[in-house]
Parts: sequence; structure tokens; C-alpha cells
Amino acid sequence: MKKILLAGAALGFAMSSASAEIVIATAGPMTGQYASFGEQMKTGAEQAVADINAAGGVNGEMLKLEIGDDACDPKQAVAVANQFAGSGVVFVAGHFCSGSSIPASAVYSDEGIIQISPASTNPKFTDERPGGADGGTYRVCGRDDQQGETAAAYLLKNFADKKIAFVHDKTAYGKGLADETKKYMNEAGKQETLYEAYTAGEKDYTALVSKLKAENIGVLYVGGYHTEAGLIKRQMAEQGMDTILVSGDALVTDEYWSITGDVGAGTLMTFSPDPRKNEIAKPVVDALEAAGRTAEGSSLYTYAAIQAWAEAVKAAGSTDFDAVVGKLNEGEFATVLGNLSFDDKGDVTLPGYVFYEWKDGTYDYLQ
Repeated sequence: MKKILLAGAALGFAMSSASAEIVIATAGPMTGQYASFGEQMKTGAEQAVADINAAGGVNGEMLKLEIGDDACDPKQAVAVANQFAGSGVVFVAGHFCSGSSIPASAVYSDEGIIQISPASTNPKFTDERPGGADGGTYRVCGRDDQQGETAAAYLLKNFADKKIAFVHDKTAYGKGLADETKKYMNEAGKQETLYEAYTAGEKDYTALVSKLKAENIGVLYVGGYHTEAGLIKRQMAEQGMDTILVSGDALVTDEYWSITGDVGAGTLMTFSPDPRKNEIAKPVVDALEAAGRTAEGSSLYTYAAIQAWAEAVKAAGSTDFDAVVGKLNEGEFATVLGNLSFDDKGDVTLPGYVFYEWKDGTYDYLQ
């Protein structure tokens, strides 16, 4: 009888422990050519969960983190989203690629899972979010129309006398960003010399580079990711071109310089103000660096997404979807990015984009 009671007590404790866990997740390209971004997200998520749990969890419950790998593939992203739904996940800090976040958002909204992307910038992600203001879809990063407007203004101010070409990788992110930048530049009266698409994942862009060289392109705007942008930049240099490469936030990884080497110097890109420079983020940055992990790129944005959700859950007093959505819609949250809130589309109310320059193996604000 005593054994039965003890077993029952042990079972009761195990059930109590299990019920005192809130399952959340992050999802992004954990494998494949964009895995460096997935690693940034994983790093930020793991640190956020560790810090929140060390401070007592959320409403007395500990967080348990699941990791989803979508490889920036839309179909795989939907599969990951359905897997999360089956695992009892209540919140996802993800995805990274807009082409993944957009289809996954339909699953999350249907399943009552809140989604806050740290990196998906395509306007459609929030402009067309399932369920509208009550659908539970948000982002803590900016939008491509904001990024494109910033980039176009810079191109017009600094390169009005140069031939400018636009290329993109056909993805929701890459094409969207190139098209937004091109649109604002065209509206201001300057036309591009070339507009081309390329195939992501290839190694040889000689034909594209030769076309750019034949047109004497002075500035190349790349709507795409660091892997292809780095190869294009390197292959332009190999053909003796000193064309300036300009791109967006998908170049925010040290892997870009690993691909280009010194010829990457002078590459320009837009990204949100560097959260590593925020005093409020210093303890997190120090902890990550002490552990030999990176605070670059999407790391702190993922951390902030989890912070905002956790504060909304505390304010709601539960993880109930509708209650937490209500708090996210109306609240202001202290995060490593600064105090943030969400507008009626689910976009974050934070400063927009600034320019960075690559040199000496790293990137910093353009001087």
C-alpha cells in the first residue's frame, strides 16, 4: 500500500511538474544555406528562456523551448507549424524568412498560437494577417516598404549619377525588398538600368555579372540573402568591377565576409538600429558573448519577441490566446530593443532602418 501511495505521489508530482510548463518555440532555417540566421534565432530564444526561467518563469510556470527547422522552405514551414500545434505550443518566435512566416501564420491563427516574427519583413505578413487584429500575428522587426524607402532615399542622394541595377532571388523577401526599393526610386524620377532575377543556391553567377559589366553598372541593389550576394560581389571583383553592392538586413551575418573576404569592403546594407548598442541589452549581450555565442542579427530580436509575449501573458494572467492577444494589442513592453508596442496591423512601433557598411570583417553604422 505504501508503494502505491508513493507511486501515486510521484505520479502526481510528475503531472504537476508537467502542467507547470509552458511550451513555446522558435522556428527558422536551422539547416541549409541560411542556417546562420537560424542559429541567431536559437541563440536568442535559448537565452531568453533561460533568463525568464531563472527569474521565476511566467506566472509561476517554467518555459520549455522547442526548435523548428523550416530551412526557409514554405512547405516545410507549414509542416513545422502543424507539428507545433500537435505539441501544445502556445507561442512561436518565428519564422525568419517571410516566405515561411506567411503560410505558417495561417496555421498558427487557426490553432490559437501566437506568432511574433523577429525577422520577416515582407509587408504581406501583417497587411494580410489571418484573423486581422485578433489573429495573433506580429513582428518586432521592420517592413520592406520602410526598408525600401530608406534605401531608395540613400541611392538617390548618393548615387544619382551612377547606373543602378536591381537583382532579386524570386523569394517573398528578396523580390519584395528589391521591388519596394525600386518603386520608391522610380517615384522620385530615377530609372534602373537593369532589373533581373537570379536563382538562389547556385555557385556561378558569371552570366549575370557579365551582363552587369557590359552595362557599366555602378551600383547593384541585391534583394536576397548573404550567400548569393557574397558570391555575386566576389565574382564582380574577379571581373575587375568596383561596383558598389547595396542590400538589406539579410546581410547581417559574419558569413557574408567569409564569402567575400576583403572585396566585401564597402558593401552597404540597411538594418534596424543595432540593439547590441542598447544599454538595456548589455547584460544579455555580455552573457551571450561570455558563452561564446553571438548577439548579432536576429538574436536579440528573437529574445525581444519572447520578452514581449511573456509580459503580455503576465498581464493577461494566463496563456489564453484571446486574452494574450488583447494585451499584445494594447500594451507596451520593456525589451532589449527598448520599449515597444504593436500597431493595429501587428507591426512594431520602433525606429526604422539605418545604413551599415561592411569593412575589416565586420559591419557598423555608416559614417
